[in-house]
Amino acid sequence: MSQVASTSARNMALKLSEAGILSAEVLKAVSETPRELFLDAALAHKAYENTALPIGQGQTISQPYIVARMTELLLQHQPQSVLEIGTGSGYQAAVLAQLVPQLYTVERIKSLQIMARQRLKRLDLHNIAFKYGDGWQGWRNRAPFDAIMVTAAAAEVPSELLKQLADNGVLIIPVGEDHQQLLRVTRRGDKFTSEVIESVKFVPLVNGELA
Repeated sequence: MSQVASTSARNMALKLSEAGILSAEVLKAVSETPRELFLDAALAHKAYENTALPIGQGQTISQPYIVARMTELLLQHQPQSVLEIGTGSGYQAAVLAQLVPQLYTVERIKSLQIMARQRLKRLDLHNIAFKYGDGWQGWRNRAPFDAIMVTAAAAEVPSELLKQLADNGVLIIPVGEDHQQLLRVTRRGDKFTSEVIESVKFVPLVNGELA
């Protein structure tokens, strides 16, 4: 990361702290992740603005606040094995991989997955396993997961993801269509409890279709 980018990243982390992100670990990971690497060159000057940005294929890189918020919620459960649904640009995966022992990530758009793998390799992050597939189906043969994070909005909580949660595991997921809410779903045996965190806006989680 260049000195200018490093300063911008630290400033962004400070703003996230002021916005209510409390985890020093998360703030450090965000400040050390070069967000411009995950954007087209034409948008690199916007890398450290707290806004979602297009990455092609109708997808976006989430705003830094949401990345930090979802990561903070997940880390409260001290997961060892984490499944991310929606690799996208790879930015959320880059932040998570600095904070959890093992990350599994699924992406349904092949071209995005290829680019994300290249970026994450450049960052020397080697605790990430990649899958090209339908996020609604999760990654059955690597389950159960201590935590699952979904980075696109589902019309409803996918039942397959609930099955792949370990006991005491947590699912962080935006749910809804016109009005979306970020949920934290916790598993206790065969019972699931759901908590609304805040209103959000994500691209939809496409069911079944691969690109």
